[in-house]
This record gives sequence, structure tokens and C-alpha cells, in this order.
Amino acid sequence: MRNKILEHVLAIIDLSEKEQDEFLSILKEIKIAKKSFLIRPGDVVTEEYFVVKGCLLAYYLDELGNKHILQFAVEDWWISDFESFFNEVPAKLYIEALEDSVLLGIDKQVLETLYQRIPQFEHFFRVKTTKAFVALRSRILSSLQKSAKERYIEFCETYPDIEKRLANYQIANYLGLKPESLSRIRKELV
Repeated sequence: MRNKILEHVLAIIDLSEKEQDEFLSILKEIKIAKKSFLIRPGDVVTEEYFVVKGCLLAYYLDELGNKHILQFAVEDWWISDFESFFNEVPAKLYIEALEDSVLLGIDKQVLETLYQRIPQFEHFFRVKTTKAFVALRSRILSSLQKSAKERYIEFCETYPDIEKRLANYQIANYLGLKPESLSRIRKELV
């Protein structure tokens, strides 16, 4: 299981065996059952999580109780309430397991120490943060510039394995559509 995160990290940075062992030693394994919450609003989040197995969902509930899905996370993805993690403020998001999941958590303070001891990790997490920022910006621009049909096709091309693991209404919510609209789009594409 820890080999999975090591492959993920070594795809971006080089580490000695000693550095690999040190990194693996600071990770905390977390098992979370389907329909359980990893994070709830109000929690102060001190860890970010790498998904070894499973599927999770990050969402926000507005003042009317409407759910707004921000992120899905499957194997080899990172998830957390990053605003809470980075700014040490109460979380605004729910992170819920859609499947039984296994995660590896890394504590923020331990991560800061890791940056000092093994500086390559600053590069690794800068690359991951930059890619996440670009993906978020791309998603925002897509929602502003593209039709619902184009957004759905883009979603399927970008995340082909995720679509099979999600309910129609979850994908529709993520894309800012009504489930009926997504069903209509799917029928048109068949």
C-alpha cells in the first residue's frame, strides 16, 4: 500500500532509500467506511490525504442546504479541506467516502519538518499544488465558456475511470447541471 504513494512521489522527485523510508515513516494509515465523513465543517484540518484505495467526495452546503460538489478523489489523488489545512481555520467542506477507502495522512507540522530535512518534497508539493490550481482554473473557465454537453464530454475524457463509480446526480451536481439534463445529454451522445 505504501508503495503506491512512493511510486506517486518518485514520478516527480528522486529520493535515496533512506529518504524514502523517512517519508513512509511519517504517513498515517486511515481506513474510512462508505458514507462516513473524513472532514466536516468546523473541523480544523491538520492533515492532507493521499487516496490509496476508494473514492471520496468534497462538497459544500450553502445556507439553503444545497450541496455543491467541488472535488472527487480516487486512487493516487490528494484530498483535504485545503483552506483549513493551509490557513488553520475551521473547515467549510464535508469530505465523505463514497466507497470503503484507505488513505495515507500527512500532518502539516510533520510536513514542514520534512521540507527542511528533505527539500525535494517542497518541489513535489509545489508541483502538485500548481497542477491542482491549473485544474481548478480550467474547470472554472470550462463552466464559463462551454456548453453543458461540452463540459460533460470533457469530464468523461479527463476522468474516464471516475464516471463509472459515481451516481448520475453526483456528476450532474459537479458539472452544475440538473440530473435530467445530464441524462438527456447522455442519450444524445449514444
